[in-house]
Amino acid sequence: MDAGAWSSKSASSDGVEFPRMNHAGNQAALASRVAAHFADSADLKRGAAPLLAAPIARAAALMVTALAAGGKVLACGNGGSAADAQHFAAELVNRFETERPPLAAVALTTDTSTLTSIANDYAYEQVFEKPLRAIGRRGDVLLAISTSGNSANVLAAVRAARELGIATVALTGRGGGGLAALLAPQDVHICVPHERTIRIQEVHLLVLHCLCDGIDYQMFGAH
Repeated sequence: MDAGAWSSKSASSDGVEFPRMNHAGNQAALASRVAAHFADSADLKRGAAPLLAAPIARAAALMVTALAAGGKVLACGNGGSAADAQHFAAELVNRFETERPPLAAVALTTDTSTLTSIANDYAYEQVFEKPLRAIGRRGDVLLAISTSGNSANVLAAVRAARELGIATVALTGRGGGGLAALLAPQDVHICVPHERTIRIQEVHLLVLHCLCDGIDYQMFGAH
């Protein structure tokens, strides 16, 4: 960055000083960073498509088998992945892009009373496992989302799913972490080939939309 782009220092409310850019330099630098984010995200999506198309199709077929048989999809994750779990469940229960009947999906991330009681009385590691054991049934599908593949409570849910006869669709990055080692042959692993969390999350959202589209396509036809 050209030194001329920087002006005098400013102080935050707690007294910490930071360099302040002049308006023109600030706007140019920010625009360049934004463009780099777009380019990096687009490059990853294009590069990941040939690797992820087949497992995404398998995952959508697995979910359709469960839904058509009266089962459901249960989704879990932490932080941004918790939001993704809720997003996915909402798309199934309400609708994606076309009018169709509601589909059975539950985000295991939304009931704060259940989550906090389990975390308080037992352990945070069990916040997804216990609800899964309560409402999960053989033939359901668990959507386990973890950018690192190492979230302890997600791993616990995957172990429980295997005991219960519930197949897992694992949505990960960074090689899959410990989650990859837990998967059985009937499970599906969708692993984003990247190390940076924000890029993995961006592809996760695209994957979830592909799953929604694949489910609607198989169950209700092309639109």
